[in-house]
Amino acid sequence: MRSLICSAGALFSSFLLAGLLFAGALLGQEPVAVKPPMGWNSYNCFGSAVHEDEVKANADYMAKKLRYGWQYIVVDFLWAYDNPPGSLIGNPFQQRLQDGSFIPWLAMDEWGRLLPNTNKFPSAWGGVGFKPLADYVHGLGLKFGIHVMRGIPRQAVWAHSPVKGANGITADQVADTSSTCPWMNHMYGLDMRKPGAQEYLNSLLDLYAFWGVDFIKVDDIARPYSAAEIEGYKKAIEHCGRPIVLSLSPGETPLKDSTHVAQHANMWRMADDFWDSWKEMEKMFDYARSWEGIGGPGHWPDCDMIQIGKVSKRGPVGPERYSKFTNDELVTHMTFWCIYRSPLMLGGNLPENREIEENLFSNEEVLRVNQEGANPRQLYKRDGSMIWASDAPGGDRYVALFNISEGEKIVTLDFALAGVKKKAIIRDLWKKTDLGSFTKKYAVTIPAHGSVLLKLASSK
Repeated sequence: MRSLICSAGALFSSFLLAGLLFAGALLGQEPVAVKPPMGWNSYNCFGSAVHEDEVKANADYMAKKLRYGWQYIVVDFLWAYDNPPGSLIGNPFQQRLQDGSFIPWLAMDEWGRLLPNTNKFPSAWGGVGFKPLADYVHGLGLKFGIHVMRGIPRQAVWAHSPVKGANGITADQVADTSSTCPWMNHMYGLDMRKPGAQEYLNSLLDLYAFWGVDFIKVDDIARPYSAAEIEGYKKAIEHCGRPIVLSLSPGETPLKDSTHVAQHANMWRMADDFWDSWKEMEKMFDYARSWEGIGGPGHWPDCDMIQIGKVSKRGPVGPERYSKFTNDELVTHMTFWCIYRSPLMLGGNLPENREIEENLFSNEEVLRVNQEGANPRQLYKRDGSMIWASDAPGGDRYVALFNISEGEKIVTLDFALAGVKKKAIIRDLWKKTDLGSFTKKYAVTIPAHGSVLLKLASSK
C-alpha cells in the first residue's frame, strides 16, 4: 500500500509540475520555485544593518564556491532604514513627531515606495534603487532578492503620497490604520477592498521588476494570516511580468489556510524564527510532520533559514558566534532540511565559513535530495529514533535516519517501511560511499542528535 501511495505522490508531483509550466506559459512568465529555492539571506548574520559590500562578498563566495543549486542572494530587513546609533542589534522603531512625521525618516520616493538607504547601499544614489546591486548579483550568474514589510509606510500615509496609477488616490486612502505589526511601527496594512490598494502593490512590483528583483520575502503577513494582501502580492507579481518568488514570513502559518497559501505563495514559514537550539530543532520536526504532503513544485513549506556558520555579527539574537549546534547537530540540520525539501536559505556570513561549513553546503549528493526528491514523509518516530524518506528519480529511495535521543543509539531501517523490496544496495550520501547490498534491514550506530542520509536502490 505504501509503495502505491509513493507512486501516486510522484505522479501527482509530475502533473503539478506540468500544470505549473503551462500556467507560466499562459502568463508569459517562466515558472518559479519549481524546486525548493536555495540561497543566502542577510538577516541571521547582519540583522537590519547589512551593507552593500557585505552583500557583494557573500554573493562572490556563493558564485565561486557553491555551485549546485545555490542562486538567490537576499537582502533582508529594513534596507530603507538608516540604523542610527544604538540600533545596530535591532531597534527598528520610528519616533513620531508633533507634526505627525517620523524620525528616522525612511528613504522613500514620491509614490510612497521605500528605497534603499544610501548610507548602507551607496550604489542606490540618484534614485536608481537596488538596480546596480541586482545587476552585480546577476553578473555573477545568481539571482537577487529583498525583504519587505507588509503594507504601506506610515510616513507615506502622513505625507498623503499619491499612489502611482490610481488616478489621484493617496496613501492615506488605501491604508488600514488598524492593521499594524506588533513588533515594528513603520507600516500600516492595506485595505485591499479600497480602490488604489492593488494599484499600490502593482507599483511596488513594477519598481522591483525594474530593479531586477527575483525574490521577495514579505514579512508580517503569515501570522496573522492576511489572505487579501497575499492575493494582492501575487496579482502584483503577475502584473509586473517578471518571474518573482513570493516568500511569506513569519510563521506559524495556520494549517487551516494550507490550500490558500499553496495556491498564492511559493514558500511560507511553518514556524517563528528558527535559531541554533536543539529544542527548536525538535519542534521543527513536529512542524514538518504537520505540513507533510502539502509541499510540491511551486509551493514549499519553509523550515526557515539555515543556522550554520558565523551568525549574529550585528544582532539580531545573541552575541556574534559560530552556530551553537554540535557538529553532529549541524549534519542533522542540513539532513532534515534536505529530506523534507525545505527551501535552503543560508543564514551565516559565507566568507567566514570554515571547512565544516564548506563541506555541508557543497555536497551535491546531499543537495540532490532536496532538489530531486519527491513526497517526503515520516516513516517512524519512536524511542529516540526518527526516519524520513522521499522518492528518488528512477524508483530509488532517499532515507534519513536520525538519533534524536541524548546518547549514542543504533537506528534500524526496515526496508519494507520504505517501500523497498527484500534487498537494497545502499549508499551513504554524506560520506559519498557505497555500503554494499543488504537484506530486509539496515542498522547503524548514530551519535546523540546525529543522522545518516542514505540512498537505497532495490536489488534482486
